This record gives sequence, structure tokens and C-alpha cells, in this order.
Amino acid sequence: MRLEILPVLGIGDVTEGDDLAALIATAAPWLRDGDVLVVTSKIVSKAEGRLVDVPADGPQRLAARDEVLAAETARVVAARGATRIVQTHHGFVMASAGIDASNVDKTRLVLLPQDPDASARALRAALRERYQLDVAVIVSDTMGRPWRNGLTDVALGVAGMPAIRDHRGEIDPYGNELQLTQMAVVDELAGAGELIKGKCDQVPVAVVRGYLTAARDDDAGAKALLRDAELDLFSLGTAEARAAGLAAAAVLGDGTGETPADPAAVRRALAAVAGVVAPGTVFTHVTDDEVRATLVATVPGWPERATALVLGGPPAPVDPADLVRFGADLQRLRTALAAEGVPSVLLPAPTGSAASAALAL
Repeated sequence: MRLEILPVLGIGDVTEGDDLAALIATAAPWLRDGDVLVVTSKIVSKAEGRLVDVPADGPQRLAARDEVLAAETARVVAARGATRIVQTHHGFVMASAGIDASNVDKTRLVLLPQDPDASARALRAALRERYQLDVAVIVSDTMGRPWRNGLTDVALGVAGMPAIRDHRGEIDPYGNELQLTQMAVVDELAGAGELIKGKCDQVPVAVVRGYLTAARDDDAGAKALLRDAELDLFSLGTAEARAAGLAAAAVLGDGTGETPADPAAVRRALAAVAGVVAPGTVFTHVTDDEVRATLVATVPGWPERATALVLGGPPAPVDPADLVRFGADLQRLRTALAAEGVPSVLLPAPTGSAASAALAL
């Protein structure tokens, strides 16, 4: 495979209502079937009127931007100072919902296209019907990446080709069957196009030639790139996940698991809270053999499925403040157990003392 990346020059400033198909076809009469057009989302948004008016500067501008960001946000993923990583209503996770203030008048902000896949399909259809060009179209925008510095362009919308090249089931040169490999080829092509578009050169469209032999419709679009929520292992930032865990811990339901509690998981939970409990608070993990003898004699109403026990006690002598801190420590431990997948139920302590407690696991 031999690829060429070609700039489309002379498009100029795009305004609301402009005909992108005409602008591109006029600026690039050399386009041919099978080319991949990488189109910056900003000119798509401008042509579609996805702009909002804001004050040029000062606190009013910041307040207006915050209002726009809230409207474009489906959920906040992480927040650090003024930075907001959010999930948009499209499903994209990105800084500031993709709202952009560059290459636009100071009194306006550019939003992402309402439906980037639909925008890509419309542009592809217009070029095919009016100019007899059968090309693929990628609508791209710049994003950061978790755990990596620097930005790169990715695909927000696509038409004329699949977003993913699925290698699963193929055999590599060593005879191994590929199990997981799915390449986000439209993201790679978007990044390739960005190499010649740049941010200050007013080249909003690039053409990648040589990757496709022919364009073809694919209804999945760039939505195929969005990871299902249940498969997202990092759906929140660290601070937000901790806050959500604490909120959940405040209403932890009582119950024990269907299977015996993993002793190693219990030990990890105890270790996790060891450095944050009040001085003098002690938690003791009782082994299963000891549990059997203790339960029958001392704990009425022991849950039938419970397989382990953690005893807890506050510092002695006990005062009201110690009891409050001890209650918080118990809640921390239950949260840590839940994080390890170990459900628990709070019971009176086997000793019968009001100043101690037990967790059945």
C-alpha cells in the first residue's frame, strides 16, 4: 500500500449556510473515486450554524461558556480546576465537550456538529450526486488521550467506509489466530490528515489517497468507535470515582454474597483503610473456622450465607466523639470491601458491647 496525503487549498473562511460540497469540489477538481476526505469538524459546524454568541471577554464570557458547556454535557467524567472532561450527548469523552474558540470571531463559540455521522453522509451524498465523485468522508476533531501527552485528530463521523478494521479470526504469520485486534482506521486516517492541515494554516480538508480502492456505505458510522458503558473500566476520573464510591457507601445495602468471601480480598480492604481510620480503631478478620463456633453462640440472626466475620472496636475508653469516628471507620471499611467485590452486613458485636460491632461477609 502506498498512501498520499494531499491538502485541499483555497477553501477560505466558511460561514453558516455555505455549501461544503461545492467549496471542496471547486478547490479540489483533482479528486477521484476512492479518495478519503478528512474534513475538520469546525467547518462542518460553521456551515451547519452550530455557533453561539458570547461576550468577547471578561467574567461574562466565562459564565456564558460555562452555560454552553453544561448544555453540551451528558455527564462530567473528571474536573480539575477549570478543566472539564465530559461526555457529550453524542457519546464522545473529551475536554470541554469539544467547544472551540479558535479560528472564529471572538464573540462566538463553535460547537460540535449535531450528528457528525449524518454530516459525513450528507457531504458524501452531495459529492456523489452532483459531482459524480464516490469518496469516503471523515469528519475529524482534535482530542487528548488518557495517560498520554499531546493531541491528535480522531474521527467524529464517517461515511463511505467502516470505522473499524476487524482482524479477529485472521491468522498472523506465526499461525496465531487474532482474538482482539480491531483497528480504529478512521482515527488513524484522521491523524494522517491532520499532519498537513495544521491549526493555523487554514487548510480544513485533507485527502488521503491509496487507502481505499472504492468507497462503500456503512451504516454504523463513527458510533462504532464508542465503547459500551458496561465495558468502560475508566468511566470516571479518580476523584469523581472516589466521590461516587463514598456516596454509594452512605447508602450501602445490607447483604452478603452468594459465594464465600475471598480472604485475600478482605485483607486488601483492611489494608486499604488501615492508614485512614481513627487512632485506636481496630478491625480483626476472623477466620472461617472461628466463625462457625462464634456465630452459634453469640450472634442471633446470623445471615445464612455469611462465611466470614470482621470484628471492630473503637479506642478505649469510649466517648461520644469516638463513637462517631468509629461509625465513619466502619463505613470506610464497608466501602473498601465493596470495592473488592465483598458485600457485607452490619451486626451487633458478638461480645454484646455497644461500643463494638461486627461485619458479616
